[in-house]
This record gives sequence, structure tokens and C-alpha cells, in this order.
Amino acid sequence: MLATVASATLLGVDGRGVWVEVHVSKMGLPRFVMVGLPDAACRESRDRIRAAILNAGLTFSGSEVVTVNLAPSGLRKSGSALDLPIAIAYLVASGQLDAAAVENTGLLGELGLDGTVRGVRGVLPLVEATAAPRVVVPSENAAEAQLSDRQILVGTTLAEVVAALAGEERWPDPPKLTVPQVTPGPDLSEVRGHRVAKLAIEVAAGGGHHLLMLGPPGSGKTMLAQRSIGLLPNLDSDRGAEVIRVHSAAGLLFGRASSAGNGAAAGPLRRGAEGELVVVAPFRAPHHTATVVSLVGGGSGQMRPGEVSLAHGGVLFLDELAEFPAHALDALRQPLEDGAIRVSRAHATVSFPARCLLVAAMNPCPCGSGTPERCRCSEPALRRYARRISGPLLDRFDLRVRVEALAPEELVDAPAGEPSAQVAERVARARAAARGRGVAANRELDLEALEHHTRLTPGAREVLDQALRSGRLSGRGMARLRAVALTLRDLGGADGTLDEATMQVALGLRAEVGIQLMAVA
Repeated sequence: MLATVASATLLGVDGRGVWVEVHVSKMGLPRFVMVGLPDAACRESRDRIRAAILNAGLTFSGSEVVTVNLAPSGLRKSGSALDLPIAIAYLVASGQLDAAAVENTGLLGELGLDGTVRGVRGVLPLVEATAAPRVVVPSENAAEAQLSDRQILVGTTLAEVVAALAGEERWPDPPKLTVPQVTPGPDLSEVRGHRVAKLAIEVAAGGGHHLLMLGPPGSGKTMLAQRSIGLLPNLDSDRGAEVIRVHSAAGLLFGRASSAGNGAAAGPLRRGAEGELVVVAPFRAPHHTATVVSLVGGGSGQMRPGEVSLAHGGVLFLDELAEFPAHALDALRQPLEDGAIRVSRAHATVSFPARCLLVAAMNPCPCGSGTPERCRCSEPALRRYARRISGPLLDRFDLRVRVEALAPEELVDAPAGEPSAQVAERVARARAAARGRGVAANRELDLEALEHHTRLTPGAREVLDQALRSGRLSGRGMARLRAVALTLRDLGGADGTLDEATMQVALGLRAEVGIQLMAVA
């Protein structure tokens, strides 16, 4: 007898529909065969399924030929989410469950040996990819699955799922979606001094411009970076949906795990002031020992999103930038420019979204002093340190500022700075102006769009020409400088006319760190 059940498998951050076909025959030598490009986790499911069926009080005959086909056969199937649909399809094919019970019903879930239906990663894209109007999911994934437009049924154990499908018991009520309220994070007013660095943080948040801060230890670089996320507005529906899918595929939608180092453990979903569901910008801060795969995504088996994708729509903070492996940093060059990362393996090619704001911090030299009078580093050590940040990567940073140690009187007697809420209002105004130009942030504007939306005064054009002739700007840098200048105008509520003063400020926010590194190198 043949049975077919709808399900899905995960490929990157996207679900792909799968039809689980099970044929049971008494002719031939007893065996359990699975075809359709299953990975190791899928192939191992036959042992879990056999034990789960027997422990659920059902029958699994050892004298049958069981053939499982996972269609389409040319798509590699990964993970354990196909355990439950294979088990239910076997029960239908062996006559223990009526075929009408699984019509228009998809199934997802891993099976324990005792028949428990366990949660799986990426249930939201899996549910959306399942070709059925109602989908059975594990109880621990039910809240996440309710974000889809499908009817969600909850399965706790295999025996309960079979009884509910047969109409002998009612389906359990799905749990309510519980997420934390939006709460304010660290405030920018807590950072004393650093007027230029605060301006750079505001410009970075307002225009999506990547920022590099260089300064001695304890000068406030990390404090500034941690407060950058509080300046970003909540995500719109399109970007928010992308962020939810990425975090679901990583198993981090509700913050069950955190990034390496100081990464935030909470998921991106929040409740607004009026109880509405909102998606906040994520903040990721991986440790400097992170590998290339953990940063950009991939893997030899199931390809998972990396930190640059988990920061999609938010901030990726790389503290101690020069301590990261050089090849790992250079792997970020393409996704930082394109807003997406394409990972190719022998069996598949996956595209992950990666439109994030990169904020990086590093010491000026290995000893951290940063001044020739106090530096204890040898010249070869300084050269090696400078070479850890490649020129092409450095060119991706639209903003590069020095964050010097404050004098004692500035730390003790300086008044509180401007609160994050006030700065966030200007950032929201700049983001709204960018949306009027058809992009989420000014950094996404190409040169043609910049020429259309801005006008250079003669003085501003002269500043730009001098920077190009002196070698301080590349072709990419010229477009980025105009975008930064446009963001400065947006933050001030002005039009797109770029005057000499605005261009000088934009150039000043870019030049200092670049000159420092080139001088050392």
C-alpha cells in the first residue's frame, strides 16, 4: 500500500516543499529503504521511527519491505523534521491509519525513541513551504508557527497525533505567542565627551554607513557601539519578515541561544506599547575567535546563516577587529557591499540576506597606547598589526574616527550628553528621507541615484576633487562620501544640496583612521 504526506525541508533560510511517499510490501526480503537524497540525520530516522512507533503502542512489522521516497528526488533533504511525516505515512501505508486522516495536512517534527515529538529548527519557513492548509508541528514550535498564515495543529507525542488525526481525541490548544515588551537599552547620554564619535554613531545609524573606531583600551569604543542599536527604528514589515526567517532558520527567533562572546540572547520579536507585535533591529557581537563559516554562514551539512546574516536589519559589532582572522574579515567584503551572501557547496547554493550596519572597534597598536611617546611596539609589530586590516576592507568603512581617552575632568565633571531618544528622532527622519528615495538607508544609493538626489556646490566639488587627486578617496569612496554628506543633511532636516561645510565634515569623519593606518603601514 502507498501513502503520501506533505512536509518540507530547510535549505538555508528558505523552506522547500517535500512529499513523503511510503510504500509497504510483504514481497521480498525485509528491509527499510530511504531514497530521495536524504542526509545522515534523515537516514538515521528509520531507527528513531521504529522505536517511536513501538513505544506509542502501534505496530511496526519487521517482515515488510518499507520504501520511503522523499520527493522531489533531486533536492537534498536535511535535518530531522521529516521523522513525524515518515512515521505517519508508514502508519497509513500499513493500514493502521485511514488515508483520509492526512488529507490537506502537513507534518513536521523530530521523534524521540519514546514517541515524543521534538522541536526543529526553522519551523516558520518550513510551515510556509508545506503544501497543505493545516500543519502539525511540535508543541515547542507552535508559537513560532502561528506567525504563518496556516492553521497550526500541535503534536506532543506520536500517539496523541495519531489519535487526533483519527478523530479519537481533540487537538491540544496551541500556546500563546509570548514575547518581551520593548524596553530601552543603554542610553547614549551615559557616554561623556566624544563629540565626534557620537556624531559618527548618529550618522552611521541614520544612513547605514559602516563605522570603524580606533582608540586605546577603555576610551569608550564599546560603550558607543552598544548604544548604536538604540538609535535604529523598528523594522518595517518587509525587512522584519526577512529577519524573522533568518532567526527562525538559526533557531534563535526567541533567543534560545546567543552569539559567541557578548551577542544579545533575546530574539528580535517584541511587544510594542499598545501590545502590537514589532521586530526590533538585532545586535550581534561575535568573539574575535569566530571562524569564517560562523561569520558568513554555510557548513558542510545543513547550511546555516552566519553572524552577518543574523545581524540583517541591525548592527554587527566586531570588537577587537584586528584580532579576527584576516581571511574571515576579508570574507565580509562582498556581503557588506551587496547586502547578501551566496554560499556555494557541491550539493546546493544558498543566498543569505546580509544588509547590516557594521560597527568595528580596534586598538591603534598591539600594546594599545596609541601614541608614539608611550607605544612599546616595535616597527615590525606595527607593520604586521596594520596589515591585518586589508585596504579593500578598510574602504568599506564610510566612517573612520579616533576615540581618544578622556581627560579626568571630562570624565568626572562633564554634563550628561544628549539622550538616545532625541538622537533616534533624527535618525528616524533620515531613514524616512531615504525611503522616499526608494532605499532603506542612504548607503544603498548607487552613484547614479546620488547624482539624481544631490547637488554639489562649487566648494563641495572642489573638496571632492582634492580628495580624489590626493588619493584619500577611491571611486567607491567618492560615492560613499556623497552618501555620508547626504545623511548629514537629512539628519539636519535640510535638502540634498551638498555645500562645502557638509562635505568637509563628511571627509573629516572618514579620514583620520585611514591616515593613521596608512602611516603605520
